[in-house]
Amino acid sequence: MNTFTRRGALTAGALAGLAPLARPAFGQARYPIRPVQVIVPWGAGGGTDATARIVAALLEKEMGQPFNVVNRTGGSGVVGHSAIAQAAPDGYTIGMITVEICMMHWQGLTELKRTSYTPLALMNEDPPGVQVNATSPYRDIKALADAIKASRPGQFKASGTGQGGIWHLALAGWLGAMGLRADHVRWVPSNGAAPAMQDLAAGGVDIVTCSVPEARAIIEAGRARSLAIMAPERNPQFATVPTLNESLGINYSVGAWRGMAAPLNLPAPIAQQLTAAMQKVWNSQEFKDFMNARGFGMKWGDAEGLAKHMEQTDATLGAAMREAGLVRG
Repeated sequence: MNTFTRRGALTAGALAGLAPLARPAFGQARYPIRPVQVIVPWGAGGGTDATARIVAALLEKEMGQPFNVVNRTGGSGVVGHSAIAQAAPDGYTIGMITVEICMMHWQGLTELKRTSYTPLALMNEDPPGVQVNATSPYRDIKALADAIKASRPGQFKASGTGQGGIWHLALAGWLGAMGLRADHVRWVPSNGAAPAMQDLAAGGVDIVTCSVPEARAIIEAGRARSLAIMAPERNPQFATVPTLNESLGINYSVGAWRGMAAPLNLPAPIAQQLTAAMQKVWNSQEFKDFMNARGFGMKWGDAEGLAKHMEQTDATLGAAMREAGLVRG
């Protein structure tokens, strides 16, 4: 074989080896061919922002194009969630939606609902814990529950987020599961879990219902302890904290979750490709290490799983909000 023929054969062989990569995915044009915007409805530095940034970084490695996180805050999450829903359904704007999408429409803040999106993947869920001061006389959740049942309305004070926020609804749902009114424990609004935990440590409130990862710093400082979590099973990162079902026989669970979604009518081939890439991200050691280091709960759901999870969450929180008198319209 002469040099020209040998080079031709080698070139043909190389091109044949690359052919599968050049073939359009699912019979469509190759995707992505340019940077993808990832909208986050909450501020930089928070848990949602941190989770979105690690997902975006790993998607970039997986799919070969930049995934750029953009924080669109305001309106108690309405601004960012609206930006995701209203974007062009071409795969170049996606976002991290949160549990608030199953709450805001009940509150009359927006017409956006879980059905306003193309679901892609559920990445994380953090159930609330029930935290008390380290000096509290209630050493376990049963003792606290018995004391709450025996108390007069408003005697106990709780905090964890603003009025009508996810941790307020977690408390309302737990009280309802015990046969009590949603306002039997007085809610003290706060600007988030961190100031609520500081208030708990200072003796300003009796209970904080927030995720255990959010309470972790105060717990590890010996100023608070977690008595239970509202989840079907224990969090491996906090394995000594039992579930409500284990301790009280109350099968009640709720949580703050984060999922990836796109505007409605995203072409199925692109949606399938994104979901597959997100599953690889979720299964990666880098993602596991990141989430475990922060104590964030890992929960996977494909597009169908996220849709079902949102449907269940919407029903649970809608009932809690109605009981708490927070439904508008």
